[in-house]
Order: sequence, then structure tokens, then C-alpha cells
Amino acid sequence: MPYATGRVIHDADAHIMETPGFLNDYLDARSRAIVTDTVLFPRREGFHAAREKRAAEMGAEAFDDTQVMLRKNWDALGSYKKQDRPRSIDLLGFASQLMFTTALLNYSNVLEGGDDLDLTYAVANAHTRHMIDFCAVDRRLLPTAYIPLADFERTAKAAGEALKLGAKALMIPSRCPTHHSPSHIAFDPLWAQAQEAGIPIVFHVGGGGKLIDPAYFNNGLPPVPDFHGGDDNFKSIDYMAIGIPPMQALTALIIDRVLDRFPGLMIGVIEQGASWVPGWMRNMDSAHNAFFKNEERLQKMSLKPSEFVKRQVRVTPYPHEDTGWIIANSGDGVCLFSSDYPHVEGGRNPIKRFEVSMDAANITPRQRDLFYRDNFIELMGEGLAEDLRYPRVAA
Repeated sequence: MPYATGRVIHDADAHIMETPGFLNDYLDARSRAIVTDTVLFPRREGFHAAREKRAAEMGAEAFDDTQVMLRKNWDALGSYKKQDRPRSIDLLGFASQLMFTTALLNYSNVLEGGDDLDLTYAVANAHTRHMIDFCAVDRRLLPTAYIPLADFERTAKAAGEALKLGAKALMIPSRCPTHHSPSHIAFDPLWAQAQEAGIPIVFHVGGGGKLIDPAYFNNGLPPVPDFHGGDDNFKSIDYMAIGIPPMQALTALIIDRVLDRFPGLMIGVIEQGASWVPGWMRNMDSAHNAFFKNEERLQKMSLKPSEFVKRQVRVTPYPHEDTGWIIANSGDGVCLFSSDYPHVEGGRNPIKRFEVSMDAANITPRQRDLFYRDNFIELMGEGLAEDLRYPRVAA
């Protein structure tokens, strides 16, 4: 029996766990010499060889179906072997999964802050083609493209190429580009292409750059481990800042009227929490009221800032957050289900944790349908084929 039963559930956050050499076929010679396995997989020398040996000894055919939500990262079914991914999504029971990279999330952000535009856009194009090739094994896997915001003309070109290749969402960084705002009018061709194609723009954790000053971790005490038992991922203190980059980027897009001028443009905020959303919505409305008299851009807005969020922005809460409270205070149409499969952060039973929170907040059956299904369908637009939207589900 699948993990998810009884209702249609679309998963707004799932990942590939890349392995050494995964970009080689997609990069030019110059870029390949720079973007090495040492760069993409730091501190993991010998790790992947041991994983390959373990996987070969076990074999996918011997996988215990009951372990589908318990095995994580490279040990998870279909995490890096695309031929195993259809079986994993069958066992998970999700109607679709919006797919993201793992290895390139932080590295793409590093490139974005550098000066080598050729490399930045070459890696972005390689990322897009790798994602699309991996997801081609099953229509339920929806590939994201990465679109840097470092250069206006290259950005528009990269978006057009990604859409032609078959990307179902365009991921952009939530960190502010070095020399201009993400709301700069020269990005209008990007928003126009996404709106015309009916494809969403998405942010994802890892694209926000450095969350807090590293000095906060110099507290004179022993280091603390992250979710994985190491130090590669965020911990409790920098987790508290995880919503700041998308909050700032979205505020710019709303206040500078990008969402007003492109009313069909949908934006997803993925794996960056959602507890910050209700207060942020109210804060933007307060700013709109306070600065309305002197800012013409605010006077021209056709809706209050929070109303743009309800119309065009969709956000994934973490399973450990009080999702029922978030839904009650942000609106029925804002929140999305996500599993983060196969990452550890998604937990072993996210549905149960979401349900407990929604029960406590008296979230209605209709509101739950929106959370698990309809809000995702609205976000994805033309990126989700009609026949995948409401499939038959296991009882």
C-alpha cells in the first residue's frame, strides 16, 4: 500500500541526490574543468564509492517497500537512479512531484555572486538539461530549471531555452542580485515568458545566500550538528533567518508591482518554511498604509500587498511548523504540501504531522484539499498536465 492514500496529494518539493560526474555530459570543456566533483561534493571523498558498493550488494529489486519514507538521501529508492524513481513515486502515492537539485542549490548561488557570467549561465543550462533528462523517465516528475538573475539579457535567453526544453518551473535565487533588484523592469521578459507559458517562478532554500553572519556560531562552545549529523546544513539559529531572503525578494516583486503587471504569474516558495508568512503579509499592508502618501508605486497598486500574496504566491510549510495556524492566518490558498523526499528534513511521516496540526486548528476538509492538491494545481498551471491533476487514488 502506498504511503499516501485516500486523497490526491501533489508533492511540491522532491529532490535528486546527485552523484559524481552527473554534470559531465552537459557542460562544455572549460566549465567541466572548473566545476569538478571536489567542488560539488566537498568533504565526501570515498563516500559515493561506498554507497555504490552498498547499493550494488542490495539491489533495487530487494528494496523493502515499507522503507520508502524511512530510507533517506542516497539510500532512498530512486534518489539518484532515475530508472528506480517511478517505483518510488508509486510507493509514495503522490500524484506528482516538483523536482529540485540537491548538489547545485548552494553552488548556483555561489556562482550567482561571482563575476564569471559565462560559467554562471553554463552551469544553469547544464542543471536544467540534467533535471529534464532525469525526470523524463516519468511524467509525474516535474523538472525545475535554474535561471540566474545576474544579467538581464542572458536571463531572458536562459528562461526561453528552459521552457523550450520542457521545464515545468523556473527557479530563481531569492538572494538579491549584486547590482540590481529582482524587481528591475529589465526582468519583465522573464516574467512575461513564464506568464505566457503558464509556468511558475519558484524560490528554494539554498538560493538565499548566507543567512546570518558566521560570527553567531563563534560562541565559545562546541559545534552543534545539523540534521545530518555534520555541519553542511542549517542549524537552529540560521534556520530562524531562512524566510528572510524570500520575504525580501517577494516584497520587492509586490511593492514594485511585478505581480500587479503580471497578474497570471504564479510564485512558489519552497522549503523555506511558512511561519513567517502571516506576519509578513500584515507587515506589508502596514508599510503600504504608512508610505502610501509619498510613494506613487503604492498608489498605483490595484490590491493590497497581502491580496497579491493570496492571489499569486504559494508556500510550503515544514512538517514541524504549526501548519493549521499558518493556514488560518494566511488564507486557504497559500499553503502547499511537500515531502522533501528523500531529504532527512522532510521527516518520516510528514502527512501525520500536518494532519495533527490541522486537526488542532479545525482545518476543514475543503481547506485540506486545497493544501494537498488544489493550491499546487493552481501554482503549476500548464506545468501540470490535465490528466495528472486528479488521478484515481488508493483507498
